Amino acid sequence: MTILNGVAADVLRPFMPNAVTDVTGFGLFGHAHEMAERSGVRIVISDVPALTGALEAARAGRSVLRLKSGDPLIFGRAGEEIAALRGGNVPFEVVPGITTAFAAAARLKTPLTDRSAASKLILATAHHAAGKLELTPKWTGAFPDDATLVIYMPGRKFRTLAEDLIASGIDAATPCVAISKATTPDEQVYASTLSELDDEEVGPAPVILLIGYAIQIPADRARVVEELIRL
Repeated sequence: MTILNGVAADVLRPFMPNAVTDVTGFGLFGHAHEMAERSGVRIVISDVPALTGALEAARAGRSVLRLKSGDPLIFGRAGEEIAALRGGNVPFEVVPGITTAFAAAARLKTPLTDRSAASKLILATAHHAAGKLELTPKWTGAFPDDATLVIYMPGRKFRTLAEDLIASGIDAATPCVAISKATTPDEQVYASTLSELDDEEVGPAPVILLIGYAIQIPADRARVVEELIRL
C-alpha cells in the first residue's frame, strides 16, 4: 500500500500505468481526485471505511493508493493508518508531500520563520478525534514570543479562538492571516491581527491560520487577493 500526497498522482502514469487500482475515498479532497483522474488513475470511492477497504484490498493482492492533500504525516490520520497496516502485516510506503502551511506561505510569498522575528514554528490543530473537542491549541507556560503559530482546521469561531490566544499571552497586535481553500483557484486571503480577526471576513472551509511576526503580508487584504488572482 502507498500513502501519497495529492500531487503525486499527477506523475504516476509514466512509471506505473496499471499498478494503482483503488483509491479509498474517505477524506479525499476534490482537487486530489481530479489530479488522479487526469493522470489516468482509476478511482473507486469505497462505501466502507477507508482503513477497512484498504486492508481488504491489500490482502487480496491489489495495489492500493491512499491519496491525501498536502503531506500525509501532518494531521492526516497517518498514525492510525500506519498502526492498522502494521497490525495487519501489510507492507506499505509513505510518499511525502508539501503540507498546507508551507504551500500557503509560498503562495503568499511570506516566510514562516525569520532570524529577527521567529526562530520557532508550531503546527497545531483545533480538530481532534471524536469525543475530544478543544477549540484552541494548548501549551504549558507563556507562548514563545519568537514563534510562528500555524493552526490547521481551526473551525469557524475565529473571534473566540483569537481571544483565547490573546488570553494565553499572545500579543493582540500579532499579524494573523486566514487562508481559505489555500493554493486552489478559489483561494481567499484575509490578513488581519489577532485583535481584529473577524468570523465573517474569513472564507469558507478548509481554512488555515498563520499567526506571528514573521508573517509578511500587506496590510490591505484586498491587495493580497488581487495579487493572487493575477498569478
